[in-house]
Amino acid sequence: MTRVVFMGTPDFAVPALRQLITQAEVVGVVTQPDRPAGRGRQLRPSPIKEVAIAADIPVYQPERLRSDEAVAPLREWAPDIIVVAAFGQILRANVLDLPPAGCLNIHASLLPRWRGASPIQHAILMGDAESGISLMKMDVGLDTGPVYVSQALKLAPDETAQTLHDRLAELGGNLLADHLDAIVSGELVPQLQDDTLATYAPRIDKAAGLIEWQRSAVEIDRQIRAMTPWPGAFTHWEGDSLRVLAARPVEVDGRGPAGSVWQLDDQLLVQTGAGSLQLLDLQLAGKKATAAADFLRGRPHFLDAQL
Repeated sequence: MTRVVFMGTPDFAVPALRQLITQAEVVGVVTQPDRPAGRGRQLRPSPIKEVAIAADIPVYQPERLRSDEAVAPLREWAPDIIVVAAFGQILRANVLDLPPAGCLNIHASLLPRWRGASPIQHAILMGDAESGISLMKMDVGLDTGPVYVSQALKLAPDETAQTLHDRLAELGGNLLADHLDAIVSGELVPQLQDDTLATYAPRIDKAAGLIEWQRSAVEIDRQIRAMTPWPGAFTHWEGDSLRVLAARPVEVDGRGPAGSVWQLDDQLLVQTGAGSLQLLDLQLAGKKATAAADFLRGRPHFLDAQL
């Protein structure tokens, strides 16, 4: 049975680890250290650590995996292959060259499109018709290694980063299960990426959620869906942050400038640079989420506001 070390941290990596547990010998799991979370800021283990502990798999949580000393536990586990999924650290040659079959990364895009930390969000932001999973042999570059296999899936019109994340996580686990043996045996040979087709998806930060109303309604709709659930798309009203949880673009224009709130029949709308955005669900800072109609009912002066 193939000896595997698994390296991963968040929920995205869980389906892959569960698949490996059923078909390989997972000799160790490497994940990020426990981090403070929640209102009490108590240390919380990663989702991957919880799965590993439940399966009685040894867990290693280094702050940095750089020195030969830090890599020593991996060497002692003597894996045939290391499988990586959203681990959260850059790996150096002393890890990449350790197992005979190398290190395999489960990447949430159709490489070479969307190399980098936030491929899911960027696929939605740019209006891509499809996304997918690539199983890639890792090298020292940023998602530049040769690809063993990719599988695409279509994006739904209302796709959010959360729904796409969940679908790709399951696809990644299934694709790994289907091809692991052929990868380890050398039967499946990875193919070089075409660097001329590469695009990059830098890490999303909180500022990426700020809505610029001069952009088109279609672009803002993509932004809202790409920023769901984090960091959330938001605007400002009366000095407070106002999150737009759900909306949809409509091909109508009001008379005001971009960012002006107006109403058409029962639709609460914001004028954009092209078309209007119908607000569906909103959340004012410190308040509960509410349907747009209820929000307006409690705050009638929101109508005709300038965001």
